[in-house]
Amino acid sequence: MNTQLSQAIVRIREMILRGELPPGQRVAEAPLADLLGVSRTPVRQALPLLAQEGLLQEHETRGYVVRSFTAEDIVDAIDLRSVLEGLAARRVAERGPSKALLRELRACLEDGDSLLGKRRLEENDEGLYAEMNERFHNLILQASGSTLLAETLERNNRIPFAAPQALAFDKGKLEQMYDMLHYAHRQHHAIVEALERGQSARAEALMREHAVAVKESINMAAQPLAAGETAGRIALARATTVSI
Repeated sequence: MNTQLSQAIVRIREMILRGELPPGQRVAEAPLADLLGVSRTPVRQALPLLAQEGLLQEHETRGYVVRSFTAEDIVDAIDLRSVLEGLAARRVAERGPSKALLRELRACLEDGDSLLGKRRLEENDEGLYAEMNERFHNLILQASGSTLLAETLERNNRIPFAAPQALAFDKGKLEQMYDMLHYAHRQHHAIVEALERGQSARAEALMREHAVAVKESINMAAQPLAAGETAGRIALARATTVSI
């Protein structure tokens, strides 16, 4: 993925998750490109990818609109992701990970270690961590060998906050974001260790805990939510957002 496209995805995602693009709003290429200071090409390429994440949906005539989800939808999707990814990790540990898989997972660990080794977060780190995290989770899912698991997770990941690549930094809380990502990445290390040792129950438990921690990152576990509260309102009120 080229740099302009990656940055466009991250910045539009931030606008949606923080409520700057509210549910139901039409998303047009030209105004977004002007706002982001980029050409229309990366914006045009970013919109269908964000639709795959569940943040946008195709308009009945043309273009895209911001989707609306309730808090209950988001919590259910995160819980379901934890179960499905935990099952995937268990299957990989039971079968024994291949050398190629371990090599690719360790490459993810090294990328995350390098990014977090600065002990601070910078603006470009957002897209870099999101790409590494998505790669890490997809490697384990693919290695599970289950088409049904993959298809179910792909559908589930269309709910905002549920997908591993969904990431939006709160620029005013970068220290808190660093601590959150550092903890999440230590979990990545523990998951790889459990897979390598064939510890299926531990791998499943670690992966489930890892996925459920997303609720903590968006303050869902700590604060009661009003019934019917929309994703846009959640994002606007709770700006520190990260899917791990």
